[in-house]
Amino acid sequence: MTTTLKSKLQDDLNAAIKGRDELRSSTLRLTLAAITKEEVAGKEKRELSDDEVLKVITREAKKRREAADAFAQGGRTEQAEREKAEGEVLADYLPKQLSDEELNEIVAQAVAEAKAAGAEGPRAMGAVMKIVNPKVAGQAEGGRVAAAVKKLLQG
Repeated sequence: MTTTLKSKLQDDLNAAIKGRDELRSSTLRLTLAAITKEEVAGKEKRELSDDEVLKVITREAKKRREAADAFAQGGRTEQAEREKAEGEVLADYLPKQLSDEELNEIVAQAVAEAKAAGAEGPRAMGAVMKIVNPKVAGQAEGGRVAAAVKKLLQG
């Protein structure tokens, strides 16, 4: 039987508890709770696929980044550091993020593709995003992608 991402998280949580790794165990506990919440949302309970679990982990990691920024701006560095550390724990389970150069290269190809298809001006943004999103799924945050597309369309 292949191990699913969820069972890997569960195994890692057990290992973290045994190893008394408070940060890792609390982060994984919260993430597994979010996954369970997602599984029971809707009309009937279901098992999430690895892709869906990955989306939950991505969402949780994004929450940590945003909270870290908010705490840092509020001068609460201890909480900011904690949120950053939790985000790093979650990053271990996510696909490697694209570098700015790799992202810009994919966006540049998509812009050329969209322009060849006749998309111009403000409407080109949507066309380019449709081409880029499947290529970078899970490897770059939506805001980063949109900013890169906007920059290349204006430039």
